Amino acid sequence: MSKQKMAVIGLGHMGRIMIHRLLPQYGEKIELVALCDSDESSLHREVAAAGISPRLYTDYRQLLNEVALDLVYIAVPPSLHYDVAQIAFEKGIHVFCEKPLANSLTEARSLVELAEKADVLHAVHFSLPLDPAVLKLKGLIEEQAIGQILKMDLYLEFPQWPRSWQQNPWITSRQQGGYLLEVGIHWIQMIQQVFGPITHVKSEIEFPPDSNQSESRVRAVLRLHNDIEIHLSGTDQREGEERVSLVVHGEEGTMALENWRNLFRSGKDADLQPVSVDDVVSPLPILKQIIQILNGEPGLIYNFYDGYNAQVVLEALRKPGEGFTDLRPQLMGAKQ
Repeated sequence: MSKQKMAVIGLGHMGRIMIHRLLPQYGEKIELVALCDSDESSLHREVAAAGISPRLYTDYRQLLNEVALDLVYIAVPPSLHYDVAQIAFEKGIHVFCEKPLANSLTEARSLVELAEKADVLHAVHFSLPLDPAVLKLKGLIEEQAIGQILKMDLYLEFPQWPRSWQQNPWITSRQQGGYLLEVGIHWIQMIQQVFGPITHVKSEIEFPPDSNQSESRVRAVLRLHNDIEIHLSGTDQREGEERVSLVVHGEEGTMALENWRNLFRSGKDADLQPVSVDDVVSPLPILKQIIQILNGEPGLIYNFYDGYNAQVVLEALRKPGEGFTDLRPQLMGAKQ
């Protein structure tokens, strides 16, 4: 079986993770043939560290025009997602895109249309629903381990934004950054996959005086299709350690997914106790699924429809109206 030829465009945090984990795990099935980053020194530094020798580019348009590819991984800032993906689709290249799908809802919807027209694989890098703790949570919910769900709380609370390991020129910008866009969209999409569509949003959002800076405080209510409400609390001024968590309150108890991967459960009027979770998870699980699909095997990915529907909720949070915003006219039925 021939290897899939892949390029990585953008060597920020996620791009570096991709190239350093890709070959050790999937080198028998994927050939990394090209890399692109606007910082030439970064290109040479990362290929030396990884011990690889792909073709190097500082212009993604040149790369996409010159290199024969099966798959491209887009890890540039959100403002560039549309242009890179559009060119790739025009050339019939399968696209694996970082989240958020695009820099606006208009761009996201257009990318869905371009993806369908191109008739190629299109995936967004949402891996949280495949995390063992989330799969365990989903299974317990389906078993009604805490009875009928009454409400949920979502915490996106940080002592500072961005986090110390996440410094880059755009992560704090109002247009492309902020914790809602960077972190919240993972949880929005996971909630959509586990609990169903989010159909209504009411949001109050505060920004710093600097018009270029991303949100500082968010209070919101996300209403599911079955009228269950999720109360969101977001801040970049939390005292103590960050908290990124979902708490599910049921008639017979509570479950909490704390700081991404720590699952807890309690009975009614009892304290939360840790839940044992199978912590075996493959590196880059979505890439693994993509490889399986490209090789004609079954696989589960979250495509551009999923990316668009998550962005519908994100935009309603970031640009609130009066009272609840009805998202149903904007949501798309996901196609596989």
